[in-house]
Amino acid sequence: MPLYEYYCEKCQREVTVTMTISEHGKGLPPCPQCGGREMRPLVGTFFSKTSRKS
Repeated sequence: MPLYEYYCEKCQREVTVTMTISEHGKGLPPCPQCGGREMRPLVGTFFSKTSRKS
């Protein structure tokens, strides 16, 4: 499952939330730390590994 990074305005923390793509499409999740709904999405990085074929 993908990881999504948010900043919670209520508790002023960066949090990482694991959820499916369909869950992510339904709207912003509550903060796992304080339960607040004032979440702002952050731009995160991703890692992709590909095979090298000659």
